[in-house]
Amino acid sequence: MGCGAAGHGAVRGPPSPGGRASSASQRARIQREVPSNCIKTSKYNIVTFLPVNLFEQFQEVANTYFLFLLILQLIPQISSLSWFTTIVPLVLVLTITAVKDATDDYFRHKSDNQVNNRQSQVLISGVLRQEQWMNVRVGDIIKLENNQFVAQADLLLLSSSEPHGLCYIETAELDGETNMKVRQAIPITAELGDTSQLARFDGGLRQQLLLCCTEGRERHPLMPSCSPGPDTKLMQNSGRTKFKRTSIDRLMNTLVLWIFGFLVCMGVILAIGNAIWEHEVGVCFQIYLPWDEGVHSAFFSGFLSFWSYIIILNTVVPISLYVSVEVIRLGHSYFINWDKKMYCAKRQTPAEARTTTLNEELGQVEYIFSDKTGTLTQNIMVFSKCSVNGHSYGDVQDMLGHKAELGERPEPVDFSFNPLADPRFQFWDPSLMEAVRLGDLHVHEFFRLLSLCHTVMSEEKSEGELFYKAQSPDEGALVTAARNFGFVFRSRTPKTITVQELGQAITYQLLAILDFNNIRKRMSVIVRSPEGKIRLYCKGADTILLERLHPLNQDLTSITTDHLNEYASEGLRTLVLAYRDLEESYYKDWSERLHRAGSAPEAREDHLAWLYDEVEHDMMLLGATAIEDKLQQGVPETIAILTLANIKIWVLTGDKQETAVNIGYSCKMLTDDMTEVFVVTGHTVLEVREELRKAREKMMDASRSVCNGFSYQEKLSSKLTSVLEAIAGEYALVINGHSLAHALEADMEVEFLETACACKAVICCRVTPLQKAQVVELVKKYKKAVTLAIGDGANDVSMIKTAHIGVGISGQEGIQAVLASDYSFSQFKFLQRLLLVHGRWSYLRMCKFLCYFFYKNFAFTMVHFWFGFFCGFSAQTVYDQYFITLYNIVYTSLPVLAMGVFDQDVPEQRSMEYPKLYEPGQLNLLFNKREFFICIAQGIYTSILMFFIPYGVFADATRDDGAQLADYQSFAVTVATSLVIVVSVQIGLDTGFWTAINHFFIWGSLAAYFAILFTMHSDGLFRMFPNQFRFVGNAQNTLAQPTVWLTIALTAVVCIVPVVAFRFLKLDLKPELSDTVRYTQLVRKKQKTQHRCMRHAGRAGSRRSGYAFSHQEGFGELIMSGKNMRLSSLALSSFAPRPSASWIDTLRKKKGCEGSSASSPGGTADKTPRV
Repeated sequence: MGCGAAGHGAVRGPPSPGGRASSASQRARIQREVPSNCIKTSKYNIVTFLPVNLFEQFQEVANTYFLFLLILQLIPQISSLSWFTTIVPLVLVLTITAVKDATDDYFRHKSDNQVNNRQSQVLISGVLRQEQWMNVRVGDIIKLENNQFVAQADLLLLSSSEPHGLCYIETAELDGETNMKVRQAIPITAELGDTSQLARFDGGLRQQLLLCCTEGRERHPLMPSCSPGPDTKLMQNSGRTKFKRTSIDRLMNTLVLWIFGFLVCMGVILAIGNAIWEHEVGVCFQIYLPWDEGVHSAFFSGFLSFWSYIIILNTVVPISLYVSVEVIRLGHSYFINWDKKMYCAKRQTPAEARTTTLNEELGQVEYIFSDKTGTLTQNIMVFSKCSVNGHSYGDVQDMLGHKAELGERPEPVDFSFNPLADPRFQFWDPSLMEAVRLGDLHVHEFFRLLSLCHTVMSEEKSEGELFYKAQSPDEGALVTAARNFGFVFRSRTPKTITVQELGQAITYQLLAILDFNNIRKRMSVIVRSPEGKIRLYCKGADTILLERLHPLNQDLTSITTDHLNEYASEGLRTLVLAYRDLEESYYKDWSERLHRAGSAPEAREDHLAWLYDEVEHDMMLLGATAIEDKLQQGVPETIAILTLANIKIWVLTGDKQETAVNIGYSCKMLTDDMTEVFVVTGHTVLEVREELRKAREKMMDASRSVCNGFSYQEKLSSKLTSVLEAIAGEYALVINGHSLAHALEADMEVEFLETACACKAVICCRVTPLQKAQVVELVKKYKKAVTLAIGDGANDVSMIKTAHIGVGISGQEGIQAVLASDYSFSQFKFLQRLLLVHGRWSYLRMCKFLCYFFYKNFAFTMVHFWFGFFCGFSAQTVYDQYFITLYNIVYTSLPVLAMGVFDQDVPEQRSMEYPKLYEPGQLNLLFNKREFFICIAQGIYTSILMFFIPYGVFADATRDDGAQLADYQSFAVTVATSLVIVVSVQIGLDTGFWTAINHFFIWGSLAAYFAILFTMHSDGLFRMFPNQFRFVGNAQNTLAQPTVWLTIALTAVVCIVPVVAFRFLKLDLKPELSDTVRYTQLVRKKQKTQHRCMRHAGRAGSRRSGYAFSHQEGFGELIMSGKNMRLSSLALSSFAPRPSASWIDTLRKKKGCEGSSASSPGGTADKTPRV
């Protein structure tokens, strides 16, 4: 049991029964004065939803624009169209978006309620009561049970049922780490174990203390609440829920403003024309065409005409555009949710698109920021191989003596002889087990070291049922390996370690633990055997221990080094094991000096380090271990493919440098083929600046040595992004958290970004959640690139919210990241499919949709503009109002939706095979300002032909009976029919992937047009509504004339043939990569050749440190003090080939040139394809 003190005030326990009322009133006062513990991640409530959501929606320029048009249409003096042509689509789009936003926020409320309503035991008026977490207040003393979650509060440990107030906590909910952290209550409160003592507790807290949102794993710790929900470190680091918009959304807002300006210009031109016409010509016809009531001058007539034309021409951007965009995005989201190839059967978790507004931006990602633990790795350590006395174990060979592959391996080693073996442990080389049985002394000593040299705690809950609790999963894996091979660590006390060696229990006297730290990169224990022999056992990084070996070990060192290189080449985490026998007299002298150093008032750490270094010399080499930190399946392949797609991956992790670097090698982010890996570890601003400067100089010097003078100077003189554009070779950057804090300062952030972006891989270690978000924000600020953040823990929430796109890994490590994310799935490898297939297709479809939509609406609307010059600028429409209403809703809506939802340029297999297909999205090639102007130019060209060809034909044409063909209604039907046929053929040309739905929608819409046309012009509707359907019989009469059909055919041919010719020439002279891929696919189908197989080459060996434990210094001292010991044995439960340069390279350089002027002086060179 235990108790604690508050963070923002004091915890006062009542000394007398009368004090209970005082305690209750004090709690009530705190409840009024400090924030509630209720967390809130939602954006709306019932009262604020409508105004806030409408405010957000009318931030879209188009929505505001159509509201303005609606107001204009309600003024009868200027409106030529009915108000329902605008209000119905506007209300529809606002309603659809509001329902979507409400649904998203409902799930946020549901999640908040689930967390807020978790139960806790709170000491109120001297009695433990059940309270919801949202009702916990600052100063409340909380009792936590084993395996109970801490929902939302920063807590201070007061007491625990464990000896000396120790508590072991798991932070998987926060950071994905499953290894335990140790916290200890202060001595003055550690003995407060029952409610009566807690009721008398009287104290205060002067300084804000730790423990944030953890999961208790020990019996009955009691803690006070220090910070309520919104003020916890977790919530403070989570950031606010941000309203994310895609780059296409932002571009569309800009284009809408431009179109509105263009619309105003057309309105002004036509208004001036109206004023001139009325002044020069209209005055002569006042008897036949009098001005409307209230119009007394040509100028005022022109003014009214301006607003009339604004209403008529507003269809250049119809409201149906935004409805269609939302429908297409919704369809893309369902495709992600339904993708069986992104479904994890093991966890029964599908991929989920938690937002529908960012799908196309998945096809434009340039930077990925990834967490490590639980995202790239499974956080599962496996004892894979070892080297003992020059012999390597772990490789299984077949009958021919070759290394057996995974699928060819025999049964694992049988550990059934050992009743204490861990059934989950597997090892594939039986020769190691045979060496143990044959009594190989070196092998026995090897496993004896693993069973003694550690800080693992053990508990035996029942006979033979052992549970290990390790501070790092690495140690857990090593001790478990020794356990299965017969050297079972059973228990420990502050002065002894009991090991069962091949069935015989042996107790060693623990004389000293030489603790681990990041500088030593090793740990040692000194033990006395039952025979009285004193021996030091040591394990640590190869670069450290090999320098401390006795000269007699030279031959063995050479062999073991070869084994280490072999293990490192496979991405395994390596450790070297050694021992040294100590004389009794030497140990006594050394122990006395150690005691004096531990009591030294000054330079204690330096004295201890010197003594540790003294005794850890002249050791005898035993061998080495190789541990596999299991990556998630497919991580190296995914990173390799994403790199080929020119996506840069940065790892931002809270782990220490060695761990992160090892994972970097394992997942192939770091390779030995790299020119150099820069490590920035400076503790001051000057040191960090100097290290970054040296890194840039090395990259530039290497480039000068590779490039000849002319080409290098030519690159420098070209205004691309930076001098680093010319670097040759591949580099990586590793930077620690304390160095990153200086690098992110305002006067150095540009230097850091320039250096980092010139590197192929970037790993940031020991970073805080806030620093993760700052790094993402830095890239967003200067690179103007689309960023994606992916993580699985609550410490990733801040960067997930900061990035353009946030992805949460759902699984066993908590749900905080998923709740804050835009997309979620269970494995990192699915990111490849999310980006290269769904993201690329979404971007392609949205771009083709927008290009076609602007084209068809300019072709439709600009006919009114040309007609204005021939109708006296009277604001008369070419088409009847029902065609205007139905054009975007019925006649042309479904075909473009089908293309926007189903279209694809190449199949999904080719998208994965050719990562370079992803680059047009990064370069924003498919829809930009240039493509927009091309679309509207084509639309204007079509409108000119659409108006003037029928106009020219009708000027002299006659009907079959000899009557004049030229009348307004016949002209309107001819132009409308030509328009529908031309845009239908155009979308057929634009469609790259035909389905039955495409055929049905395109030809069905064309059939629907004629059916509605003949219905609208029928006698029946005219008799029922004579004032509404005035084109009675016109369609039947007009379309019965051969001249009309010849005119329609001529118009369609003249509009379509130039487009077809241009596309054929472009395909022949300058094909895009997707065109080449499609052609290759057709050739393959014709030749019926098999797909080529890709071979995967491993990286060469290297000498590097593999000591990558997630240890905390001081745990060894805690063990020796006995403070963590129970009377019974205490336990801790355990634990592709690079493609050649293409046409995209030139465009990438052009984009880099533009980016350099928009960013910092000096820019970066990340967009140059490396040769």
